[in-house]
Amino acid sequence: MTESYARHIPAAPPDLAAPVYARADHGAPAYAAIDLGTNNCRLLVAAPTSSGFRVVDSYSRIVRLGEGLAQTGRLAEGAMDRAAAALRACAEKLARRPVRRFEAVATEACRRAANGPAFLARIAAETGLRLRIISAREEAALAMESCAPLLEPEDRRALLFDIGGGSTEIAWIRVPGAGPPELIAYLSLPLGVVTLAERAGQDCFTQRGFFDVVDEVALHLAEFDRVHCIGQEIRAGGVRLMGTSGTVTTLAGVAMALPRYKRPLVDGKTLECEAADLALGDLFALGREGLAQHPCVGPERVEFVLPGCAVYAAIRRVWPTPRITVADRGLREGMLTRMMRAERAAPRRRAGR
Repeated sequence: MTESYARHIPAAPPDLAAPVYARADHGAPAYAAIDLGTNNCRLLVAAPTSSGFRVVDSYSRIVRLGEGLAQTGRLAEGAMDRAAAALRACAEKLARRPVRRFEAVATEACRRAANGPAFLARIAAETGLRLRIISAREEAALAMESCAPLLEPEDRRALLFDIGGGSTEIAWIRVPGAGPPELIAYLSLPLGVVTLAERAGQDCFTQRGFFDVVDEVALHLAEFDRVHCIGQEIRAGGVRLMGTSGTVTTLAGVAMALPRYKRPLVDGKTLECEAADLALGDLFALGREGLAQHPCVGPERVEFVLPGCAVYAAIRRVWPTPRITVADRGLREGMLTRMMRAERAAPRRRAGR
């Protein structure tokens, strides 16, 4: 391939990321969050700790809710049935473990589909789960919330990307000296791994088709860059590139030569971008059969890996940085963090009154 995607797998770096979740406080209440995306349905149940939270239960299922959406503008019957089955499994888990607070959101597929609200009404009637369709801005803000603990004191800005099933979210973040990070601007592209796989998935296994997607995505990113002068900020220093998605965690797993994917080794890991680029070249060279057999990919994700890698390559082209911080976390962690913070603040507000 051209650009910097050569075949090489570097050895795993020795400074492995520390686990995000610590031991729960004794008797701490549980909180739950559901993220219904274009490709996956995910549940996370956690209990607060002194330094964050500990996961006590989780669930993830590929449902491909956005299958065919780009062509029809509607959620397909089969896709809705798959998502409904996954959400019933989530409801059963929650019924066995009462939680103090619960939040459930739906993202790009339900935002775009003409029958998205009707589908969520069906889910509420069948399972009792009430999902809220969130905006692209809130999606970017929740991703920022979940990844904020990975920022370092020397960071002035952060550029966070989330390559999802139906869209790619870019968050441009200010990191103040004190206080939480602030979302300066965001970009939501209707180009995710599911939509790209349906439109150009076969072509992505060829060099020409792969770079056609890179070129398309890079055009959108370049306009966002011109408005916000992100490249100029990167050249000035103090900007952290952060990625949260199956694409970037897969690249990290390959770059670290993991025999099988392990979240504690990947989440929070800062890689040299050259190593991630070389891992991309490895994945492309494997082809469909090799990707299906790779322990960090597998047959369920084989159609989505290279479209996601093409989006990553476009991000790297427009915003070249020496390092990237990999986050195996997302909207669920952001929701849990918000709920727990609100609960902690409530007694202080009552005391103030």
